[in-house]
Amino acid sequence: MDGYPERSPNGENLLGSNTILRHPAWLTELDSRLRSQEEELTLVKSALADALRRLSFYDQQIPLLRQQLLEANSGLSDAKDPALLPQDNGAFWSLPAAFSNDSFRSTMTQQPGGYRESVPSAERASPRVSVGTQTEESSMLEAKQSQYLSNGHLKQTESSVVQGKTDQAPSTLGQTGFTEGLVSGGPLEPVKNSFGLQAEGGGDPGFALELQNVQEKQKVQEEPQARGTGCHLPRTCPHETQDVGEPPPEDSRDKVSGVGQSQPPAQSLGQLPASPEPPLEVGSSNSSSTPASPVPAVQSLMSSKKELLRRNSSSDKPSKTKQRLSKKAASSANLFNHSSSFENRTKDPSLSPGPLSARRMHQEGRSTKMFLRGRPITMYIPSDFLNYEELRMELPTEKLKLDWVYGYRGRDCRSNLYVLTSGELVYFIACVVVLYHVQHRTQRHYLRHTDCVRCLAVHPDKVRVASGQMAGVDKDGKPLQPSVHIWDSSNLNTLLEIGQGSFERGVGSLAFSTADEGAYLCVIDESNEHMLSVWDCARGTKQAEIKSTNESVLTVEFNPQDSSNIITTGKSHVYFWTWSGNSLTKKQGIFGKYKKPKFIQCFVFDTNSDVLTGDSEGNILTWARVPADIRTLGKGAKETYQISKQTRAHEGSIFSLCLCRDGSVLSGGGKDRRLVQWSPSLSLLQEVEIPEQFGAVRTIAEGDGGELLVGTTRNALLRGSLAEGFRPIIQGHTDELWGLGTHPSRDLFVTCAHDRQLCMWDSGEHTLAWSTTLEETGLCADFHPSGKVVTVGFSSGRWVVLDTETQQVLSSYIDGNEQLSVVRYSPDGEFLAIGSHDNFIYIYSVEDSGHKYTRFGRCTGHSSFITHLDWSKDGKFIMSNSGDYEILYCKFHV
Repeated sequence: MDGYPERSPNGENLLGSNTILRHPAWLTELDSRLRSQEEELTLVKSALADALRRLSFYDQQIPLLRQQLLEANSGLSDAKDPALLPQDNGAFWSLPAAFSNDSFRSTMTQQPGGYRESVPSAERASPRVSVGTQTEESSMLEAKQSQYLSNGHLKQTESSVVQGKTDQAPSTLGQTGFTEGLVSGGPLEPVKNSFGLQAEGGGDPGFALELQNVQEKQKVQEEPQARGTGCHLPRTCPHETQDVGEPPPEDSRDKVSGVGQSQPPAQSLGQLPASPEPPLEVGSSNSSSTPASPVPAVQSLMSSKKELLRRNSSSDKPSKTKQRLSKKAASSANLFNHSSSFENRTKDPSLSPGPLSARRMHQEGRSTKMFLRGRPITMYIPSDFLNYEELRMELPTEKLKLDWVYGYRGRDCRSNLYVLTSGELVYFIACVVVLYHVQHRTQRHYLRHTDCVRCLAVHPDKVRVASGQMAGVDKDGKPLQPSVHIWDSSNLNTLLEIGQGSFERGVGSLAFSTADEGAYLCVIDESNEHMLSVWDCARGTKQAEIKSTNESVLTVEFNPQDSSNIITTGKSHVYFWTWSGNSLTKKQGIFGKYKKPKFIQCFVFDTNSDVLTGDSEGNILTWARVPADIRTLGKGAKETYQISKQTRAHEGSIFSLCLCRDGSVLSGGGKDRRLVQWSPSLSLLQEVEIPEQFGAVRTIAEGDGGELLVGTTRNALLRGSLAEGFRPIIQGHTDELWGLGTHPSRDLFVTCAHDRQLCMWDSGEHTLAWSTTLEETGLCADFHPSGKVVTVGFSSGRWVVLDTETQQVLSSYIDGNEQLSVVRYSPDGEFLAIGSHDNFIYIYSVEDSGHKYTRFGRCTGHSSFITHLDWSKDGKFIMSNSGDYEILYCKFHV
């Protein structure tokens, strides 16, 4: 066939006479599809032609309508007493009832269901209409109003009330039907609904709040004390507040416009009736109005015009954003179940376009665009600022400086506590190496590491320190190689940084040589082969390197009498290394008749240069030097180590061994939490048990005058002696810390973590005031402004209130079934905001200094889980952030 490929890429016939003869139905189907496509193209062309005709018609009519509006406005300038004035953004506001012309005086009286307007026999003043519009709906609305004005007056209604929503004409903030017949006797202010919600000027159509119906208003006014407040929201935030109380009557549930509910289809501008209907009076089932005749051209335009959508944001469409967030933002399974109303609101036609100045700045490109995880975000300069350059300022000169570190990393690290000649203890936590002076109770910090520090070694001069870090990433996401820093503890200056690009994953163990006064440093990294390397500390050059083992390596040390002898221990092994030039050779320790332990976790050289190892079986093995077997190892082989003695020391693992200055040996056990002192011949001298609250012994260091320093597995540092016992000098959490709150008036703060501990800290004394165990994992906490109670949010959606003096739980509540990420009291203590991973912010009213709580409402609008929230100083705004980097603002009207 001409025009068709004869063969497929693999050489098979695609179309041929035999194929068509065997499959006549196939040709029929192709013909049917072709006809269907031609019909669809015809329909599309027809629709396009119709759209072009309508656009041409609009272009011809809109100048005429604008001219009529200008004439109407010029006629209004003589009236001087308009009943209603539009804002610059198109939203209508009520004016005081006292006019200069007595014929236009009217009053507003409050009724159970709203506000009743008593209008005298004189005709109402005509509203002034602004010609600054952005959408055609606004043009249609203004043209319709101008026709009413051209008739000379608006028809009078004896009495009317504001009704939020009726079956005949639902209304939204900004519609003419809402403002007609409304004259306020008070100061100039926007009209509010029964919840106290009001739209800010120029509100985004997606955030416009619908008025509640008359029945809901009656219920709210009957209980002013219970529901006298609510949230009204600026246009930059899609938050809504949903009052939580008794359910509305069955016959009005479909009318109430609640948060998170789908709204009934509102009558669009293009479907407005020929004459406006005044609002219904409370308690009446009908209403009376005198229709006014609009311009025929306007009628034809509105009858044939379709709704046009307008967005005030240039960000991605909600549907596309939702698809992207559902893949990238870690939230609940029901991440977007609640956001259907938000999407619908965003697609509503704009009834109150923003000011012309704001639109002009947007058109001129006065905006900035940023990308968050590939998602473009456009930020516009606020329209209130005419000269943005005047707001530019320099960064503040003040900077934060680390003052104190609470905690010590003993849970998963070892050999990380040493005493310097200055009397300071050196240890690490996170990426900070801490130098703590026990007598002066001061801290200094070495802060040059860019990721977590995992090992530490002190030079024989007790001044220089080596610290090794893990691999990480910088602030731009670029990978950072693990390295070792050699620094001076007297001035915290870095002397040398070695190993960048030489180590993998991280640095696991470090050791300075002793026999040659610390000339060399041995390093073992965290790669699969656990590479062992020796470095020159003066020049920073690598002297030798070798693969050690595929098993875990826990410790490394130089022989204090011979720098060519290196020992490593770890999982089921003891290796004796010989270093010569650029080569390293190893000999494996043989356990022989002794049971081979699963882990050898620590070792130390005694006064005879024998090696004492502590293992997971609770035994201390003595490895003594013996002459080398020339027949096995060859001529010239040096002496080797063999087990000469086994001593039962602890129940469970031995985590630490320490050689004291008097030749005695200290051992610390894991399971039995005992600290035992042994004679040089390993006979028991004395022992003490560490309290259970501090955990097992992780490392031991000898201080001055027989004083001992002990690091524990529960991240505490203890100070004391075997005779007098131990007390904590440093304490911390044992798992990830998530919640923190500061006391409003005292030097106290509270923390909670995955270890289920709630801790109160004294920031003046740098000590732990008290701690208590929670029933669940605490993730967030905050003090009441009175300081008498503290609220803690859990991972299950539950939150509790505790007394700060007795640590007793006063009350417990549940909001949702997902984890709570933030709790915050308002500055006056009257409200509590709770941010959850179900994308909601729950609001509670607070009484009795934080002892009584009542559910007040719920803020919605976020498309991902809440990460942070904060109150403004006056307590009228909540600023919240979510997992998709969205910042929303909620305004409270009390």
